[in-house]
Amino acid sequence: MIDMIIVAGYLVGILVVGLWGGRIQRGLKDYATAGREFGSLVIFATMSASFIGGGFSTGNAEKVFLYGVANIVALWGFSCKEIAVATLIAPKMKAFPDAVSVGDVMGQAYGKLARITTGVCGLMLCCGIVGAQVGAIGVIFNVFFGLDRFWGIGIGCGIVILYTTLGGMRAVVYTDVVQFVILAIGMPLVLGFGIYQIGGVDALFAAVPPDHLSLPGPDFGWMGLIGLILVFMFGETLVPPYMQRLLAGKTASAAARGTLYSGLFSFLFFAITGAIGLVALALDPDLNPNNAMSFVIVSVMPPVLKGLVFSGVIAIVMSSADSYLNSASIAFVNDVWRPLQRKEMREENLLFVAKLVTLVVGLLSIVFAVSIESILDILIYAYNYWAPIVLVPLVAAIYGIRRGTTAFLAGALTGVVATVVWQSGLNSPFDLPGLVIGVLANLVVFLCVPRSPIYIHD
Repeated sequence: MIDMIIVAGYLVGILVVGLWGGRIQRGLKDYATAGREFGSLVIFATMSASFIGGGFSTGNAEKVFLYGVANIVALWGFSCKEIAVATLIAPKMKAFPDAVSVGDVMGQAYGKLARITTGVCGLMLCCGIVGAQVGAIGVIFNVFFGLDRFWGIGIGCGIVILYTTLGGMRAVVYTDVVQFVILAIGMPLVLGFGIYQIGGVDALFAAVPPDHLSLPGPDFGWMGLIGLILVFMFGETLVPPYMQRLLAGKTASAAARGTLYSGLFSFLFFAITGAIGLVALALDPDLNPNNAMSFVIVSVMPPVLKGLVFSGVIAIVMSSADSYLNSASIAFVNDVWRPLQRKEMREENLLFVAKLVTLVVGLLSIVFAVSIESILDILIYAYNYWAPIVLVPLVAAIYGIRRGTTAFLAGALTGVVATVVWQSGLNSPFDLPGLVIGVLANLVVFLCVPRSPIYIHD
């Protein structure tokens, strides 16, 4: 009972923080970037809380339960990407002082059609990832409270939808900071108590199959592992929530430092959540892998700490869901709706539409989440809507390389076709994911198509 009270208190508290943090809004730009008022430590906290969602926590524990430490190494591709973004991309964001979204950057470089295409891709990516996080919320409430998955989704997602819809980016960032502190404390506690329950590190290693502790792992060849590393390296590079955080820093250097801290932190965090999957395997090899992390918490944590840690697990998922929910609305309103209007809308009207879209996407994500089986698989699938289409021309735009609308369209179309053919038609030869082939194909065509004009503009 005390644990349920703690979790309920956390949910009420995070709702209050979100509503209080988002009480001030001055228009769509404020709703998207919160006035660019955050320093490096806040960027570090909100960036980390945003990417550490259900896929990189409960999903990581699930996959390590099934496939071993190879999944941790695969996720380190994401960590390397964060460090690369911090050193190579973030310092250059000072060239876009008025941008509030990825589409703004793409529109400057490739024109109106590229902006709209980016908005559609960003919307699809964000909706998929919101759905994955919402599904994770349902699993957590089912294991801990015994609630039907649908009711768990309704409670957890309802809170996220409410404060994200009303408060925008400020609400997201304020809650992210609180959630980051909780998850950064909670996950090491779970691993520590789990290892103690088993009898120590040596006992843990003795209890799991040896192939779970070696590379490339029981179900990976070396090419498959390398391909998965590249998927996590490319898949979420410069996706809308991370770009919004680069744009929300007080300065480009503050955003760069925050991103670097986040990347370094992720190496350790992925190792911890993955190791929890090994603990679950050692405790019950017949366990449903989807419940690996929740099972360990229920099995090894004492009262009070159990409630605090479950609050941390809920924080992990909510902090990612709110970020992608906010970005989905900005992608639609700023990059799809806005450029299609014949007459520029007033700021208060744009803000209203953004809130309405946030609400609709959140409600639709509840429907989508009911059919989710594996959270991490959904994330990988959602990446196909982004990297093969947007990543190459976006990096080029940030570096000031202007090849024109034709190069963008040719590269994007080639990336999509290459991804689909390689993955679905050829069944991923050499265990290389279609996303990787799509990005490479986009790069080749983008560079080879003759430079063309930008076919303009809003």
